[in-house]
Amino acid sequence: MADDRIVEPRLLRGFRDYLPGQMNARLKMIDTIRRVYESYGFLPLDTPALEYHATLMGYGEDNAKQIFDFENPEEEHVALRFDLTAPLARVVAQYPDLPMPFRRYQVGPVWRADKPDAGRYREFTQFDLDSVGTSSSAADTEILCGMYDTLRALGISSFRVRFSDRNVLNSLLDFAEIPHASSHAVFRILDKLEKIGIEGITAELSNGRVDVSGDKIRGLGLAASQIDRIKQFLAVPRGSRSEVLSSLSNLFKDVSSATVALQGLGSICSSLDALGIPDEFVALDQSIARGLDYYTGPVFEAMLTDAPEFGSVFGGGRYDGLVARFLGRNIPAVGAAIGVDRLLAAMVKLGLAGTNPSTAQVLVTVMEPGRIVEYEKLTRELRQAGISAEMYLGEERGLTKQLAYANRLQFPLAVLIGSDEFQRGEVTIRNLKRGAELPDKKTQREEWLRLSRTVQFAVPRGDCVSQIRRIISEL
Repeated sequence: MADDRIVEPRLLRGFRDYLPGQMNARLKMIDTIRRVYESYGFLPLDTPALEYHATLMGYGEDNAKQIFDFENPEEEHVALRFDLTAPLARVVAQYPDLPMPFRRYQVGPVWRADKPDAGRYREFTQFDLDSVGTSSSAADTEILCGMYDTLRALGISSFRVRFSDRNVLNSLLDFAEIPHASSHAVFRILDKLEKIGIEGITAELSNGRVDVSGDKIRGLGLAASQIDRIKQFLAVPRGSRSEVLSSLSNLFKDVSSATVALQGLGSICSSLDALGIPDEFVALDQSIARGLDYYTGPVFEAMLTDAPEFGSVFGGGRYDGLVARFLGRNIPAVGAAIGVDRLLAAMVKLGLAGTNPSTAQVLVTVMEPGRIVEYEKLTRELRQAGISAEMYLGEERGLTKQLAYANRLQFPLAVLIGSDEFQRGEVTIRNLKRGAELPDKKTQREEWLRLSRTVQFAVPRGDCVSQIRRIISEL
């Protein structure tokens, strides 16, 4: 007996659907990123959405709190991956015959049990590139160059990739005479600099503050002299990479622990200079304090300067200790990940990503159902010529409704073949894209008449494919 109950269609909190227009923009973006990564020689990898719970543990307290975990049918403790890096560490440990360095890219959904919020979802997509098995600073530089080239390839002209080093922040603790046991708490506060400013940072380092919601945030209770040294560090003037490096060297001239970190940063800066990567796009910024449970050396972060409200859209760093959980020894690794959904949302807002819902360039309308095979033949000819085409398969037979369908899906072209066209051995091509751009007929009649002749015209049936190819080349 059929179940007559109606199920309400609804989404889980923190999840979303991607309709065709959004998916087209997303797939185009992913394809562009993939081409950049492959131009660097990175290899594709995919891993399961589910891992054993133990595989995903040990990557920081925050990550542990955000894991979706449950028992599978075999009563094993499993979990959804929260990023693509932890599974990569498992792969490297599990397959000892992988070529080293193992340079891979991977795109896929990840899940985090965050509190859903505007722009914050429990399921989202990341696109990573990583080099495992090399400690060379050239590998760090390559990731930075990959970030720069990827954002440029996506047509983004206003962005800033910033980098620093975890060990520079460790040297800050020595400079400010703060015990390293307090590093997590201090760096977590410094990571808020872009959001709460230097006054908020100062308050949280000392006696605390009240946030905009009225909640009391406890302070660390650092001494005024310690806070003053942190503020000196944060006040290092922004400039060229060499200028920032020189300022840090002067500030830490009496801090022995800073030597190695500054040498590493100096090597990256020299390489970026030699490769012609502009300072305005890839900058040394000592204030970066991202993911410090995770990273062991250089750290990277990219933001769109015309859409700062989206935060970091691309970030990563060196994580030499991740594989050690499986092998008992460190294997050097460095990488970065794009937040695909966040970056796409920013690009759409900036007008850099279209959301055209159609995947076809031409709609072949059907006005004579008795001659359906003729429409099918023309549609196939277009496809075989490399022109994506859709034959209208709906119930509507009126031309107006079929063209409304084409306009709704933003087809650039439509082919019209009615009884008159069949009799004359012609087809009519309508340039829907240009038609949408026609000036107002009432106020610009002469211009409208001139342009309207290019919007719709008849051609011999045998010339249809070549004429459409010509029009598409001019769009």
